[in-house]
Amino acid sequence: MADYDYDLFVIGAGSGGTRASRVAAAHGAKVAVAEEYRVGGACVIRGCVPKKLLIYGAHFAEDLKDAKRFGWQVPDQCDFDWKTLRDNVLEEVDRINGAYTQTLETHGVEIIHQRATVTGPNSVRLADGTEKTAARILIAVGAHPAVPDCPGAEHGITSNEAFHLDALPKRILIAGAGYIANEFAGIFHQLGSHVTIMNRTQDILRGYDLSIRDRLLQISMMKGLEFKFDANFERLDKGEDGCLTVHMSNHEPVTVDMVMFATGRVPNTEGLGLEEAGVTLEKGAVVVDDQNRSSVESIFAVGDVTNRVQLTPVAIREGQAFADTFYGDKPTTVDYTNIPAAVFSHPPMAGVGMTESEAKQKLGSIRVYSSDFRPMKNVLAGRNERALYKMVCDGETGRIVGLHMIGPDVPEILQAAAIAVKAGLTKAQFDDTVALHPTMAEELVLMK
Repeated sequence: MADYDYDLFVIGAGSGGTRASRVAAAHGAKVAVAEEYRVGGACVIRGCVPKKLLIYGAHFAEDLKDAKRFGWQVPDQCDFDWKTLRDNVLEEVDRINGAYTQTLETHGVEIIHQRATVTGPNSVRLADGTEKTAARILIAVGAHPAVPDCPGAEHGITSNEAFHLDALPKRILIAGAGYIANEFAGIFHQLGSHVTIMNRTQDILRGYDLSIRDRLLQISMMKGLEFKFDANFERLDKGEDGCLTVHMSNHEPVTVDMVMFATGRVPNTEGLGLEEAGVTLEKGAVVVDDQNRSSVESIFAVGDVTNRVQLTPVAIREGQAFADTFYGDKPTTVDYTNIPAAVFSHPPMAGVGMTESEAKQKLGSIRVYSSDFRPMKNVLAGRNERALYKMVCDGETGRIVGLHMIGPDVPEILQAAAIAVKAGLTKAQFDDTVALHPTMAEELVLMK
């Protein structure tokens, strides 16, 4: 066997790369990981973790109003300091970054704080010009926010910059209608900004069940969020006062203080040397097989850079499967069926399995059960906001093939319920389970 510097060289220390590095090292491999920014990747540094903390902070806007109905003497106008929340969130990010770094070091993984590019099937070059060799190379560089190609786009921000703002905008336009757009729309709205969501189609949150996303749209509009559908960017003009005027198709121009692009994410493969090394890319994503192997036998990829399922827990599983397969003598593949997903909007939504339309196309005969209700807390708070739970079942067997929800805490509820869907349980088995009263989750066993 050839003499290499490392058994495994990982490029990218995000969720997938960190897991693969740690587990491979635990199995006895000599591992190095190169990271040009910070250990932890998009999720920890500029994604789901800090965003969820902002969502918690934003939710106090409604909680403080609701508290009055529960007897708490809360002033009509509560002061909010953005910089306090921002700085505390960034401090927590620093802590987790340190924890990730310590975990790698404890397992004997060498961390190289430089950009690395691929120069061949078994070689990489660091930013300082140093060449390293490895028996296997794992690409785990993730993805970055897409920015539309239109005049003035340089005046906008992405989710990366949203965590570092000096002040909250009074008016913000968010381009896109996926989970990032809707989550930040909720954050900015709750913290006092006027929010306009602009989308090139009529649909928000494609891929989620139609009834659930329609409910979110209704609630969002009721709260005062504006939507501009069938709108494409024409140009952004920056005025002398710093305000941005957005010119778009099918609508009058909109003037705001800030524009945020949430129009998808692009794999970070540009300039990485992959194509030159013979790795096949498709729309910028590394094409891999079920063992995470690229078209080059010694080069592998996991996580968002493969553009299979852009979710942190999926990247972690892919990293684990890769390390167990090639260093732990435990061949493992990831099962991509029935992956639960959530949108931490206001209110949040979550789903697992097939939507109603998908089930109709694939199964033909289906039965749909639902519960449309006002959560007890909302009733006493005087908040006219309804939750919706929906269960999609195989019409022949009663097996639950999809579960979709919107309402308070539904991501927490769905995680447990997703186990039942993954296990292939039936509506009858849910019905046989005694309700835990009074809870919102009891609606899962009471659906009609």
